[in-house]
Amino acid sequence: MSNTKAKILIIDDDRTVCTSLQLLLKKKLFDCQAIHHPAIAQETIEAFDPKLILLDMNFTIDTSGKQGLRLLKIIREEYPQISVILMTGWATVQLAVEGMKIGAKDFMAKPWDNKDLIASIESILSLHHEAHTKKSNILKAAHNDYNIIGDSDEMKQVMDLVHRVAATEASVLITGESGTGKELVAEAIHNQSHRAEQEFVKVNLGGIPNELFESEMFGHKKGAFTGAYDDREGRFTKAHKGTIFLDEIGELPLNNQVKMLRVLQERTFEPLGSSNTTKINVRVISATNRDLAIMANTGAFREDLYYRINLLNIHLPPLRERRSDIPALVKHFIASIADLYEADIPYIDDDTYRWISQQEYKGNIRQLKNITERTFLLNMKKKDLTIKDFMPCFNFPSQSIEQASELNLQEMEIQTIKKALAKHNHSISSASRALGITRSSLYRRLEKYGIPHEPKI
Repeated sequence: MSNTKAKILIIDDDRTVCTSLQLLLKKKLFDCQAIHHPAIAQETIEAFDPKLILLDMNFTIDTSGKQGLRLLKIIREEYPQISVILMTGWATVQLAVEGMKIGAKDFMAKPWDNKDLIASIESILSLHHEAHTKKSNILKAAHNDYNIIGDSDEMKQVMDLVHRVAATEASVLITGESGTGKELVAEAIHNQSHRAEQEFVKVNLGGIPNELFESEMFGHKKGAFTGAYDDREGRFTKAHKGTIFLDEIGELPLNNQVKMLRVLQERTFEPLGSSNTTKINVRVISATNRDLAIMANTGAFREDLYYRINLLNIHLPPLRERRSDIPALVKHFIASIADLYEADIPYIDDDTYRWISQQEYKGNIRQLKNITERTFLLNMKKKDLTIKDFMPCFNFPSQSIEQASELNLQEMEIQTIKKALAKHNHSISSASRALGITRSSLYRRLEKYGIPHEPKI
């Protein structure tokens, strides 16, 4: 890896801890040094010039953590280029959260898991100490494989960050309004990572009833509760060695946030009705359209969980902030649906593209896609699509009743899905790519509309 031989400084008064960390880090080819008191930290930093520091929070009988926080502030002020990971016991997790606010990149609970610690170190070194690379290739790959369309500066920055974080094990929080493509970005991160051949498990946390949370996430044993007639595998078990995507994490009730934090911190859980501990190896990507920082400040979301899932934030801009991408998106949607119906791609002039780009899209890309496909389906015999053809789909109540009755939105979606499945021999992967949605989104629609699915032979 490019961060081989990176210098790491350990600051911990426990010599046994220092020895253990040094053995681990040297085995991974890091150049490391340890000191046991904050009084000599600055002179050591000046002499050793580390890229990352593992910092304990307590150096005396006093376990308030004030010494660690005080040293962290000095490091952030005097050496902002150095990343810091806090080492803490469970009793001081809240102090670690305070450290994250000051500028620490991550925190590890003692006793730590070696794999998790190395993954965190490598992720931080990769994210914060390596140059940006190959933006154009990233965008090209994203366009071809993940249906993420956009050449605006905003989307170039997003896709550059996607590429960089994909190579790490960092936990990622994707934020943005509804319809901006958070799930597609999460899947792009997974598909560019070394876990790409493993499962990508999506969980809509806003759709899980409170009383079923543990069963859904961690599984249960037969007889664990009334109605548990068989063993059930939880979502975390399904995602083992792969990626779990926690969508709408801002909707998770506080009592379940505690359970989620424990699993993300310890990487272990017990299925309902079992006394056996299951250990998991998962990459965690979360998403929300809510402001978790404000929720954390008001007590609606746990601060410690917020910092655990937010090692890196990717914010997706709303469509109104990337209007230059709208023509490319429309062309993509038109080409995809024309291919499904084996129809010619209609011509759209520049004036029409300009007009479409000036409209408001409160539903963002999802709304634009719906409008584009609806316009195409209602005008399939036309060789050209003009402003006049698009206008009715922006104002449903005032459009022609005769035209609107030809095909309502649900019927269009059902017909389009059936067409995609038939065209691609019922291959879920191929059909979902043609539709511009993820596999999990297609499965949800098949279930919602009761569309029979015959697996590809």
